[in-house]
Amino acid sequence: MRPLKQFFAGSPAIARVAPFLIFLALTFCQGKFGAASAYWFYFAKTLAGAWLVWEMRPFVAEMRWAVSWEAIIVGVGIFAVWVGLDPHYPHLMKGGATGNPNETFGEGSALAWFFIIVHLFGMTVIVPPLEEVFYRSFLYRYIANQSFIAVPLNRFLPWPFIITSAVFGLSHNEWLAGIVCGAAYQWLVIRKNRLGDAMTAHAITNLMLGVWIVWRHAWNFW
Repeated sequence: MRPLKQFFAGSPAIARVAPFLIFLALTFCQGKFGAASAYWFYFAKTLAGAWLVWEMRPFVAEMRWAVSWEAIIVGVGIFAVWVGLDPHYPHLMKGGATGNPNETFGEGSALAWFFIIVHLFGMTVIVPPLEEVFYRSFLYRYIANQSFIAVPLNRFLPWPFIITSAVFGLSHNEWLAGIVCGAAYQWLVIRKNRLGDAMTAHAITNLMLGVWIVWRHAWNFW
């Protein structure tokens, strides 16, 4: 067994937390080494994230995509909430944003489009499993019981629900929309008793948001 898989195999918590923390550390590096570094580090964390998802998959049984009408409705609805609420409340100012790659690499340049495609892929395919595993599978249940694996995914727990939704929301510049988003995804996990629907809803939201950003030039969301 490869060293990383041995690391993940040794602890259910490590298998769910370490990939997210590695991904987060690379996010914090975005933009710290010049404007272009925001995009190169996003590319690096997308590659690292894909590798981490592949390596952790055997040890996180609930990390399986699932499609349902609830997931589709929540995914589309949260996109509408994210965009609709945006002008109506003050945002947090956090590092790690990328912004408009056209300003850094030239309007319509091949490199600008490359980073746009990388960002769309990362936010749609890589971010949902990493974040849903950490927040909805680990954090929600760990707050309830340190032996979190024993806590069913479909158990509604008021304080873990509130805290996890708040932490998820406050990790985003758009904190209010993020709290609503976190609560909706957690509701999906509880309703369906699996993580896959929340992953799908998360992917739908992010894909629609990414397309909106590029179409409307709403680069503030990145």
